[in-house]
Amino acid sequence: MTESSTRDADHGRPVSGGHALAEMLKICGAGPMFGMAGFQLLPFYEGVRALGMEHILVNDERTGAFAADAYARLTGRPGICDGTLGPGATNLVTALVESLNAGVPVIALTGDTHRGHSWRNMTQEARQVEILRPAVKELIRVEAVERIPELVRRAYTVATSGRPGPVVVDVPEDVAHAEHAFAAGDFHADLATTRVPARRTRPDASDVDRAAELLARARRPLILAGGGVHLSGAHDALLRLAEGAGIPVAHTLSGKGAIPCGHELSAGLFGRFSRYANELIESSDCLLVVGCKLGEIATRRYTLPAPGTPLIHLDIVAEEIGRWARTPIGLWGDARAGLSDLATALEPSAPSDDRAAYLLEVRRRRAAWARDARARYESDEVPIDMGRLIGELNRTMPEDGVLVADGGFASHWAGLLYDTKRAGRGFVADRGFASIGYGLPGALGAALAVRGTGAPVVSITGDGGLNMTVGDLETARRAGVAFTLVVVNNAASGYVKALQHAVYGAGHYQSADLAETDYAELAGSFGCHGHRVEHPDELRPALLKAMAARDAPSVVDVVVTRDPGRMLPGTDNRTLTLQPGDRPA
Repeated sequence: MTESSTRDADHGRPVSGGHALAEMLKICGAGPMFGMAGFQLLPFYEGVRALGMEHILVNDERTGAFAADAYARLTGRPGICDGTLGPGATNLVTALVESLNAGVPVIALTGDTHRGHSWRNMTQEARQVEILRPAVKELIRVEAVERIPELVRRAYTVATSGRPGPVVVDVPEDVAHAEHAFAAGDFHADLATTRVPARRTRPDASDVDRAAELLARARRPLILAGGGVHLSGAHDALLRLAEGAGIPVAHTLSGKGAIPCGHELSAGLFGRFSRYANELIESSDCLLVVGCKLGEIATRRYTLPAPGTPLIHLDIVAEEIGRWARTPIGLWGDARAGLSDLATALEPSAPSDDRAAYLLEVRRRRAAWARDARARYESDEVPIDMGRLIGELNRTMPEDGVLVADGGFASHWAGLLYDTKRAGRGFVADRGFASIGYGLPGALGAALAVRGTGAPVVSITGDGGLNMTVGDLETARRAGVAFTLVVVNNAASGYVKALQHAVYGAGHYQSADLAETDYAELAGSFGCHGHRVEHPDELRPALLKAMAARDAPSVVDVVVTRDPGRMLPGTDNRTLTLQPGDRPA
């Protein structure tokens, strides 16, 4: 508790509900907050000012919630955002669903109507509670000002426990403006729930033993790592298990960095686009799934793994185990705790000679893929090949760098070709909802999360993604953060145009083209640095110059191929399910 609030409480001087809300967030260690005020939450904003907290005005509430999401992914602390009554609250929905699906702790404050006037057609009134409730893990409605400290603690507990997720704290106008003489003891935090994971649970010991026995017998085991590895901080435990038992590790888009991409046991991305991990899954005789929901993209539209493949699933949410794939062994618990227990159970067992031959095969597959991929990484094509762009990022990003990838093909290209250099969340992609428009706000939140460390933040977004949030370049410049925003400029909604090309053939494009725009010039008008890149030899100098700028964000506008047949890193498996009669003659 701050000195001023303690004094007020000791003397019984009333403070507003909004001030109490700010006070509790400060006690819980809230970092930078993002939002746009309205009358309902004015006392909260005044509390933020009085307490010297950091709050960043955004130009769209979705930007604030996306920035809070990225901040939370990198710090483990709930990101904080707010929206006022009506449109402010409903603008949060898309970003909150991203956090819900991805298991990211976010606390969103929403102002609501004065309860004495509700349903009298108040300005901007909407059924926002009903709209927001399915978009979050829990919606907490504050009905009494004196309960604010208790309910903020509750919000943190829900956001950080089990599978993390977003929580809405809905505050009616009269509650925010009301005053109450809080007691000094009202203001305290439960430190166990101010970051993820709040509390760790262990899988049943007998289930762990069964899983260890199955892994020990396997000749071709494989670990499939999802974003839950990051949420649990299970990197060291995963590496201990993989190295000790000699088990390769493949990852989802959200799981990149579960182990370093350069590690000899890394099998890279699996699912819709894959280096060679899909082939390993198809031939595996035991799969250990960790912190992964086995959704559409990860399973290549539910064709992986093959029916009958022995499956062990470790997840913090019991309901995810066996959702659609037959799972003989389910391990319900925290990823780090479960992996540690598995590693301990497996330590007496040495990998067999068959396992050694398998690992040699994995190394050969890795070397073969690297040889085949070299042409993409080193392409001299003009317009620029996406593979060359990712190759330059691999060469220029330091070990502690953070790459943010917007939804759409930016995340698929980076997920397939980008290599993190150490374990940890060095790659941030909005794969919970895969909404376009995450690139800029994600960079803002990530840059604030690593502020002071010197770690560079680079974000890849499409031109369509930047068009959705370009107004918040002003927000980023005003916030005083520096990051590099790489715009993949193909003058199109690239993924959609590529799919139209694959399904209907050349020339069958509808509502997929954008106007040619110089985003470097646009960046300059926002007071940011702008670099236009049209030749591959210009990529590295532009990236280095942008990453060295520390006084404002930098936009690197990269002109890439306009050929819709080459806009994706591979064949999208969805197009393979179409029958010949589904295509135009």
